[in-house]
Amino acid sequence: MRHRSSASGLVLLALLAAACGDGPTGPGGDGTASVTACTSGTAAGFRCAGVDLVSVTTLADMGAPPGTQLNDVWGWTDPANGREYVLVGRTDGVTFLRLSNPNRPTVVGHLPSAEGASLWRDIKVYRNHAFIVADGIPGHGMQVFDLRRLRNAGDMETFAEDARYDNVGSVHNIAINEATGFAYATGGGGIGISCGGGLHMIDVSAPTSPRFAGCFAEPATGRKGTGYTHDVQCVLYTGPDTDYTGREICLGSNETALSIADVTDKGAPVSVSTATYPTVAYVHQGWLTEDQRYFLMNDELDELQGLAPRSRMLVWDVADLDDPILVAEHLGPVEATDHNVYVRGQVAFQSNYHFGLRIVDVSMPTQPRELGFFDTYPDDDAIGFGGSWSNYPFFDSRLIAVTSSDEGLFLLKRAP
Repeated sequence: MRHRSSASGLVLLALLAAACGDGPTGPGGDGTASVTACTSGTAAGFRCAGVDLVSVTTLADMGAPPGTQLNDVWGWTDPANGREYVLVGRTDGVTFLRLSNPNRPTVVGHLPSAEGASLWRDIKVYRNHAFIVADGIPGHGMQVFDLRRLRNAGDMETFAEDARYDNVGSVHNIAINEATGFAYATGGGGIGISCGGGLHMIDVSAPTSPRFAGCFAEPATGRKGTGYTHDVQCVLYTGPDTDYTGREICLGSNETALSIADVTDKGAPVSVSTATYPTVAYVHQGWLTEDQRYFLMNDELDELQGLAPRSRMLVWDVADLDDPILVAEHLGPVEATDHNVYVRGQVAFQSNYHFGLRIVDVSMPTQPRELGFFDTYPDDDAIGFGGSWSNYPFFDSRLIAVTSSDEGLFLLKRAP
């Protein structure tokens, strides 16, 4: 992890102080957000284009001890009242923020890590429960937390988990297919059933009583030949390949290759296909377009290894799931390392470490077009780690939650 010089740190503190102020239009107090507009390429001192700043919540604001860093982020909307919450992964657990006033989010509480600290923590939500995993902690397992408890929470409460699943210990990422009620723990190790680091499938239809459902690993992939899956997206398939209509399909980013599997039968999952490309360094993560025709993938190490001159997004045509075809490589404006991408509508939201959040029009997936960015990391746009880890663009309010490892939680909005 790259560390900032003391002088640069003072600059960052000044930027954050400005960003946390009322801004030119003052703070909202009714659930709506006023913004610090991106004007002449900056918002409160942060470089930007087409993206406005709503607020910054620093690690200190979250009550984090020195040395804490942020990682993953997800969101939850309370169905009882429509309130939006951000779930922020930290090296020491998960912090929950209520967005009743997006200009000044309320830190309602923190769920400590099950066992020890980890740089890698991942969170997903299903049926008003958060499912939380961590890597590098052999006995962590999957924490389950009932998010409805946040309705009556005060400020800075310390929570206990509602359940713990311990059939797997250390887990790198977790995905949930909300259409079927199954969770997929990836990169598993430590205690329990590792599934070769592939898909450890869990029935979470009863959230506080999760049950092991099966394993899938494609041994032709992964650096160790065990089918290790770094991250995955699983969907109830409605895409153009009619051979798989209505099947549960998982697209795994497996370090060395894309792995596509049919996991409809958890007791007998089937490998559909694998695909790779000549300049592979580390197949990290990806997300389908909403019509399930294209898969947008990032390779975390290609810039670092000199295999891509700038941030690269790989576009796979998966119209035929048995034969994925790499049809485009879109290069961003800078060399920053890319990390996590999500798609909403015809727009891709990508967290690119030192470059912050990058927004790309994918209405024509083979010809992506830059729409804007917000640089959460003031130091540089170079390759390497640090800066924006992940983002959550799925709130009805159109707020975009972005975590930046040392800088804090940014709430952003695309400029009108």
